[in-house]
Amino acid sequence: MIPVLPAILVSATVLVADQVPKLNVTPSCRASADGILGVKQDIESCLQSENAARDQLAQEWSTFAAADRASCTRLTTIGGTGGTYTELITCLEIKREAAKLPKDPKDNAALGQVTR
Repeated sequence: MIPVLPAILVSATVLVADQVPKLNVTPSCRASADGILGVKQDIESCLQSENAARDQLAQEWSTFAAADRASCTRLTTIGGTGGTYTELITCLEIKREAAKLPKDPKDNAALGQVTR
């Protein structure tokens, strides 16, 4: 019975990572509307923007690596504030682009970095 438990836990983790997480963006939008985040934005336009970001993310979700989806979801929701879809998609895009960077330090010269 014990070997079955890890398999169930792994399956549950995969299922969660296969769908765009449901984030509570209201606290972030409320903070933005109050000017707490440094940029004052109407709460309704913030919510509309986050809904559009969620829709974009839903279309692209399967194109991101499962490990990146899990990692970015954890990072976005750290601190218990719920995070935003804008933060989540930005994290995923950065991870995807970073994976394209050369792995060999000798190749960094092509990126404008000087090796010594």
